[in-house]
Amino acid sequence: MKWLIVGAMGFGLLFGGCAGRTVRTMEVVATAYNSIGSQTHPDHENITAWGDTLEPGMKCIAVSRDLIPEGLDYDTKVKIEGLPGTYRVLDKMNRRWTQRIDIYMGNDVEAALDWGAQQVTISWKEDK
Repeated sequence: MKWLIVGAMGFGLLFGGCAGRTVRTMEVVATAYNSIGSQTHPDHENITAWGDTLEPGMKCIAVSRDLIPEGLDYDTKVKIEGLPGTYRVLDKMNRRWTQRIDIYMGNDVEAALDWGAQQVTISWKEDK
């Protein structure tokens, strides 16, 4: 795992500056998931592990549980290198996964399959 702390200037460019915070980056494996029972809970396809209701078009991710103590907790805003916009951590992955994020792709199973598994760099702001 690689870590990088970005100074105040880099932080402002990534997240719009905020005193007392730094930006952490990490390389992880990124997969994708959909709101279908075989990938989530069969009875609650759109409900996350934290209880949020997902809707297609939302920019959110699930994180492996080992990343939560690293600062990727509920509702953390995350930039994913190579993807536009900011994603929110709204879901947790099964405990069997480590060093991984899962990008929510609504009901577009084809897009999730096309994404596959990719090594990406993610960035998020952290309180000091």
